Amino acid sequence: MAGKALIVIDVQNDFCPGGALAVDGGDEVVPVINRLMGEFDHVILTQDWHPADHSSFASQHAGKAPFEDIEMPYGPQRLWPDHCVQGSPGADFHPELYWTRAELVIRKGFRKAIDSYSAFFENDHETPTGLTGYLRERGLDDLTFVGLATDFCVAYSALDARRQGFEARVIMDACRGIDLAGSMAAMTGKMEDAGVVLA
Repeated sequence: MAGKALIVIDVQNDFCPGGALAVDGGDEVVPVINRLMGEFDHVILTQDWHPADHSSFASQHAGKAPFEDIEMPYGPQRLWPDHCVQGSPGADFHPELYWTRAELVIRKGFRKAIDSYSAFFENDHETPTGLTGYLRERGLDDLTFVGLATDFCVAYSALDARRQGFEARVIMDACRGIDLAGSMAAMTGKMEDAGVVLA
């Protein structure tokens, strides 16, 4: 499948049941993703990789609780429970994920002062991860997204893929969402409006 890549977003222990920021049914995507990996010559994984004092953690803001919103220099930021701390078991890929199939792992969220949902850019929408350049150099322009969570990191990645001129599809059976205050409906609508194929 020349020109096509599967991009697996954040299938990590902290986003699966029992994790610090568990997505309902997050582990259910693993066998589906493993099967899809066999259909692609090119597989890329992203890994949330936060320092312990990351600015998106509610624990770093006195009097604030997880899932509250604050203003950061780059715009609004949702606060999260501490999760996917660098080197912690929670940051590891799900143990049943065939992560060794990946030719590239993009780590994101490692800059203390800025969060990162998208596989392409930090949340300032300016600081690149380097993924665009990698895909262009490899001639990969038809991208399929799977993973966690549908309405945050998957959706932001798919939207940025379209902004960067790539074809983008999201396999909904291979994703699970958080759905905070209607975020699933809002983000699926944004993806459809941007030309992301929801399969």
